[in-house]
Amino acid sequence: MTSRTRSPRPTVFAVWLIFAGVVGWIAAFALTTEKFALLENPGSSASCDISILVQCGKNLESAQGSVFGFPNPILGLTGWVAPIVVGAALLAGARFARWFWLLFGLGVTAALAFVLWLITQSIFVLATLCPWCMVTWSVTIPTFFAVMVHLVREGAIPASAAGRRRADALMAWTPLMAIIAFAVVGVIAQVRLDWIAEFTR
Repeated sequence: MTSRTRSPRPTVFAVWLIFAGVVGWIAAFALTTEKFALLENPGSSASCDISILVQCGKNLESAQGSVFGFPNPILGLTGWVAPIVVGAALLAGARFARWFWLLFGLGVTAALAFVLWLITQSIFVLATLCPWCMVTWSVTIPTFFAVMVHLVREGAIPASAAGRRRADALMAWTPLMAIIAFAVVGVIAQVRLDWIAEFTR
């Protein structure tokens, strides 16, 4: 049997998971309450509708806002609990099996894929920038990078000892990777929607 060297407790990673989970859950809760308010008052505007460009009402009432037959934010209310629990468990000293990390990574990857699809729908189809949706984007993208790097350094994704060391060093660069991803989204949104002009009026 191959033995694995136990790595130090990933405190920063754990704290990020809790932070991202809480922020993502708050965004999902806000969007859920907005959806309920729109259902109770058809034809009304959501409180996060700032302008034609910056709003969440159009997103919530669109087909893209209920992809699986129920409001998308409900996925967030349930899904964001996972990183909070995992982060808290890591801070408490828990160690997870490889299969658990792979399932967790799969879930985070699915979340990123869904968010990327929603970003394209928001920019290219709905022509809106939903405030609470953008909060969700802002924590989903870096969480994906952090989790993938962690899976490599923990050995859940097979890698050589050198590869795991490089992944450990790469963890410090995940904020930069997220910033670059945000910049790409920002440039695409600017070309398509000219959001800078909206925010500088």
